[in-house]
Amino acid sequence: MHINKYLKGLAIVSTVGMLLILLGGALVTKTDSGMGCGRHWPGCNGQLIPDVITTEVLIEFSHRLVTGAVGIFIVALAIWAWRSLGHVRETKFLSFMAIFFLVLQALIGAAQVKWGQGDFILALHFGISLISFAAVLLLTLLVFEVDRKFDTDKIRIGKTLRFHTIGITLYSYVVIYTGALVRHTESSLVCRDWPLCRNNEFSLPTNLYEWVQMGHRLAAGLIFVWIIIAAIHVIKNYKSQRTIYWSWIIALILVTSQVLSGMFVILTRLNLYIALLHSLFISLLFGLLCYMILLLSRSRGEN
Repeated sequence: MHINKYLKGLAIVSTVGMLLILLGGALVTKTDSGMGCGRHWPGCNGQLIPDVITTEVLIEFSHRLVTGAVGIFIVALAIWAWRSLGHVRETKFLSFMAIFFLVLQALIGAAQVKWGQGDFILALHFGISLISFAAVLLLTLLVFEVDRKFDTDKIRIGKTLRFHTIGITLYSYVVIYTGALVRHTESSLVCRDWPLCRNNEFSLPTNLYEWVQMGHRLAAGLIFVWIIIAAIHVIKNYKSQRTIYWSWIIALILVTSQVLSGMFVILTRLNLYIALLHSLFISLLFGLLCYMILLLSRSRGEN
């Protein structure tokens, strides 16, 4: 089936745009720019377009503009994909998920600006945006017929890999939430050493902020080990299935990059560029894991 080249272009723009929304949201949080426009939404400091531009205003207002523009692209992509690829079973579900969670994350952001919210609620914001990103990414892969190009209809996945794929994907959300909680509770530098909170002594955290920081490190360490175990299993048993094989190799590279960037975030005392890379790696990893869930849903089981 021939897919309209303009639909492919729209899919690429939407995916890249959704990634920019994720990084923009992380930038807003990391630079404390969330109140750059005051308690005004959708306007900024009482104006539709602010005339006084500070760094905080620029970051927050730019994030809102990007979110609004990309939102239009995503709605257009969802409708177009629904009409053109409605016969592909995942298309309608992914189209709904992309729009629903994009709107939900925008509403949470607006509610934070207007009324303020607790840190534990705000930590959901990034994770909700990630679901929308994953849905847009998978829609884009369907538009480009990646499943046909890599013969995903011939994939066979055994019970062990099914367990790892589902388990790691669900658990990754715990890692994402704890990471967002570190940012929103301002716990990033409460432990200034790595990998322990204080490398010269082994002790349990002494306050909430240390528990949040070390809880995230533990969660990240566990997913790192789990993906290594899954990747070793794939290398031993799935070399003939290149989509599965390379997906897990890339997952291992991404989670390793995630751990290393997390370490350097601490050692560089919150270098902004490294912190944004940290958000980028987990976003790409989550999107890849969701793609593997899609492959799993299409595969035939093995004993």
